Amino acid sequence: MGKVALAAKITHVPSMYLSELPGARHGTRDDAIEGHREISRRCRAAGVDTLVVFDTHWLVNANYHVNCAPHFKGTYTSNELPHFITNMAFESPGNPALGRLMAEVASEMGVETLAHDATSLDPEYGTLVPLRYMNTDRHFKVVSVSALCMAHYLDDSARLGWALRRAVEERYDGTVAFLASGSLSHRFAQNGLAPEFAFRIWSPFLETLDHRVVQMWQDGEWKAFCAMLPEYAAKGHGEGFMHDTAMLLGALGWSGYDGRVEVVTPYFGASGTGQINAIFPVTPQSGDAIPVPIASRAEGYTPIAARL
Repeated sequence: MGKVALAAKITHVPSMYLSELPGARHGTRDDAIEGHREISRRCRAAGVDTLVVFDTHWLVNANYHVNCAPHFKGTYTSNELPHFITNMAFESPGNPALGRLMAEVASEMGVETLAHDATSLDPEYGTLVPLRYMNTDRHFKVVSVSALCMAHYLDDSARLGWALRRAVEERYDGTVAFLASGSLSHRFAQNGLAPEFAFRIWSPFLETLDHRVVQMWQDGEWKAFCAMLPEYAAKGHGEGFMHDTAMLLGALGWSGYDGRVEVVTPYFGASGTGQINAIFPVTPQSGDAIPVPIASRAEGYTPIAARL
C-alpha cells in the first residue's frame, strides 16, 4: 500500500519571507530557505506525492481537523505579524481523498478527527511558509493538520500521528511526507525588544535546553525525550504546546522509535525563539500500538485505551 517516505521537524519563521525582500533583512534566512529546498529535493527523490503539514498556527478548541480542500490559492497577510508577512501569494493542489482517509482511520482508532474538503478555509502560515520554498512549482499535493491544540492531550496527538501513518501505509496508494511545522523553544522577545533578539534566543536556559534536545534527537534518546516532552513543552514555551512534535513522534513510533535525526539547517534564533530544520528517518514499526503513557491525563479522567 502506501508509504511515509520522509518525516521532518521544520521552521516556518516569517522572517524567511522578509529574507526574500529588499531591505535590512534581505538574505538573512537563506540557510532556513535552503533547508526547506533540501527537504523538497529529498521528497522528490523519494517519490512523495503529498506533504502533510502539522501546523502549529492552526488553532482549534475541539477535535482534530484536517484541511484537505482540492486546491489552495490566495493572498495571505499574517494577523500576528503583518509587518513580516503581507500580501504573500500562495497556491498548491490539495488531496481530499487522503485527508478524508486519514480522518476516517484516526476516528476509527479512537482519536476523533474531522476532514474538511468542501471548505473556504485557507491554511495558516505554518503551512504556507514551508510550501513557498518546498512547493514553488506546485509539484506536491498538500494536506494541513491542526496542531495548535487548546484542549488536547499530547498523548492523543501522538496517537493521531500513529493513526495517520497507519492510514497511509494500510489504505493509501501513494507516498507521503509528514512535516511538523513548529519551533523548539518559543518564548518571543518581549515587546519593544524584538529587533534586539532578531537572531537570538530569549534566555540562556532556553537555548541550553534546546541544544540538549537536539543532541537527544541525534543520539536517539527517544524514551527520555518522550518522557520529558510535556514538561519541555511547558517550560520551553513550546509552539502550539508542541502538539506537532507529539504527532511527528507518534507517527514514528513514539518512545519505540529508533532513528537518529539529521540536522539540515542548524539550530538558530529568531525573535527570541529556537528554530531548526531536521529530518527524522522513517524506520519500520510493527504492531498496532505505540507505547504512549497516560500520565499527562487529568486525575480521575478515564482515558481512551493506550493502544490504538
